[in-house]
Amino acid sequence: MNTMPKGTYTLLVELADDATVEFGAAGERDLSDGWYAYTGSAFGTGGFSRVERHRELAAGERDARHWHVDYLLGHPASRVADVVKTVGEDVECEVNRGIEADGETRVEPVAGLGASDCDCDSHLEFGPERERLERAVRRAHADARDGER
Repeated sequence: MNTMPKGTYTLLVELADDATVEFGAAGERDLSDGWYAYTGSAFGTGGFSRVERHRELAAGERDARHWHVDYLLGHPASRVADVVKTVGEDVECEVNRGIEADGETRVEPVAGLGASDCDCDSHLEFGPERERLERAVRRAHADARDGER
């Protein structure tokens, strides 16, 4: 029996340099250096072990790309700086909408990425400053847990 916790997570990813990233069938995107927030769910058999898989890919310890964010994480100028989790709740879209709607942070969705199984335009958000983007992510997770979004 697998006891790995499950839930929703947001990766805070730094891209140290401007980059053109090929996102598999989703095509190329020109990305600015700065900070990216990718929100996903971990309700499969491995639960949050998916987050460790993302970290391993970003560290160059894995090559296989399964999700759009993996293409960003596989770029040598990227790194996973932090992860925010909401355990036991499937609030992926609510968290993403909360990040996009945050009034204190300039956030730009990277259209067509990370949201192939829902009606959202994107689950990958760009913000030029870590502190503001991270605050938006933490607020969005807290609001989703509290049922505010």
